[in-house]
Amino acid sequence: MSGKDCNHKHEHEEGGQQQTVRSGSIDVVNFGCRLNSYEGEVIRQQATAAGLENAIIFNSCAVTSEAERQVRQAIRRARKENPNAKIIVTGCSAQVHPDMYAQMDEVDKVIGNQEKLEKSGYQFVLENTEKALVNDIMSLKETAAHMVTSFEGRARAFVQVQNGCDHRCTFCIIPYGRGNSRSVPMGDIVAQVRKLVESGYSEVVVTGVDISDYGKDLPGKPTLGQMMKRLLALVPDLKRLRLSSIDAVEVDDDLYRLIAEEPRLMPHLHVSLQAGDDMILKRIKRRHLRKDAIDFCNRVRDLRPDVVFGADIIAGFPTETEEMFKNTLDIVDEAGIIYLHVFPFSPRPGTPAAKMPQVAGNLRKERASRLREAGERQLQKYLGSQVGKTASVVVEKERLGRTEHFALMELSHPCEPGRVITAAVNAADASKLYGMVA
Repeated sequence: MSGKDCNHKHEHEEGGQQQTVRSGSIDVVNFGCRLNSYEGEVIRQQATAAGLENAIIFNSCAVTSEAERQVRQAIRRARKENPNAKIIVTGCSAQVHPDMYAQMDEVDKVIGNQEKLEKSGYQFVLENTEKALVNDIMSLKETAAHMVTSFEGRARAFVQVQNGCDHRCTFCIIPYGRGNSRSVPMGDIVAQVRKLVESGYSEVVVTGVDISDYGKDLPGKPTLGQMMKRLLALVPDLKRLRLSSIDAVEVDDDLYRLIAEEPRLMPHLHVSLQAGDDMILKRIKRRHLRKDAIDFCNRVRDLRPDVVFGADIIAGFPTETEEMFKNTLDIVDEAGIIYLHVFPFSPRPGTPAAKMPQVAGNLRKERASRLREAGERQLQKYLGSQVGKTASVVVEKERLGRTEHFALMELSHPCEPGRVITAAVNAADASKLYGMVA
């Protein structure tokens, strides 16, 4: 898979994040990636429009078996605490394994990844006796633009530019949950971002399953860089634009120029890396090699010296030897990666990697721990280097925000969420900066 939001990468913690959005008598519980966070708002809108009430909707993640275990655990807890609520399960795990959820006594309905974005999906919930509605995701040829103008409890907004994936990494189940790659037309993206800016958002995150693949299915085949260049030109009031995740070998010349010349594009890039050893990368079926990733980071630093990088890395991929792992461990320092999202390999039934010779589970965990320690050292070193500098911060909560480089900052006094403020960095610890608000 290539630069994707729905994989072992960027905003995931192990097993996926859990974030609940409440609206009236509907709770949407999102697991996993930024795309699910975006779609959670669409789910809330469509369920409300259908007249659904007293419901808990689980927007599931299938990236690891641990993610699915957490979803099932959360469903059982919700049923105990809300015996009269309708419990609906959707998302990637529901798309790939609908029977697993349909067989749970705690679950009332199961709907697929397409149905969750349509009012008719919730009309099915209200009007039909069947337990599940999950259609063939591979039959979809386009992705509709949903006009989301607010994200409850968030300082930044997300805009979906693409869905699905045409690549078949050997460990990944997500294409079967999301379907083939489909892009949102540029005009629809511009209209969406313009609405978000009018609604008061200072920062917008471009998201999708494989955003590096943007535009290949659209007339004229626009690239991701061309789309972002047009977006920034046509929405001049947008203060900050952030990319979710990219594939190092798919970056086009327009995107390189934006990195070099456009201050509104945040100097924080998350690379879909997966490993730092060439043999493991080939067995994963990635399209880059070790040198490609390092060369990409160096080229971007030449263009924008203050840029920082994040990456997703799998520990203990099948056949990984200690020497292969050492290559992955070393790339953290060689490429200068400070935000690591590390996952012990999790075999997904039906994928080629599940049939390969497996690394022992305790060894996977031990290697993941060593990678995380390397990432923590890099992050602490970076945060320490920022003391004495000034940062532009988007306020997330009254006294917490994120810098241009996505570093977490504790502010000296409360500020209005959503605002972009200037703060002097006067201290740092292992996980965040401390800033004096100007």
